[in-house]
Amino acid sequence: MAKPDNRSDNTAHLQQHIDHTMTNLHEAKEYLDEHAHELSASERQTIEAKNARRKTSIEGFIAEKKDESLK
Repeated sequence: MAKPDNRSDNTAHLQQHIDHTMTNLHEAKEYLDEHAHELSASERQTIEAKNARRKTSIEGFIAEKKDESLK
């Protein structure tokens, strides 16, 4: 049986996603700052690309949260 469609807590879930993604973004930045000299160029690029995707995700989560709050 399918779960009931309860969207009353979407805003809270979106905020959790924002917080989690921001934590990962900051941890990756700190890692780069501390270990940049030990990483290869491709490893550094991989982390930077992932952080760019995280920023895009955060922007999307914020926009979605804003839409949810208007409902």
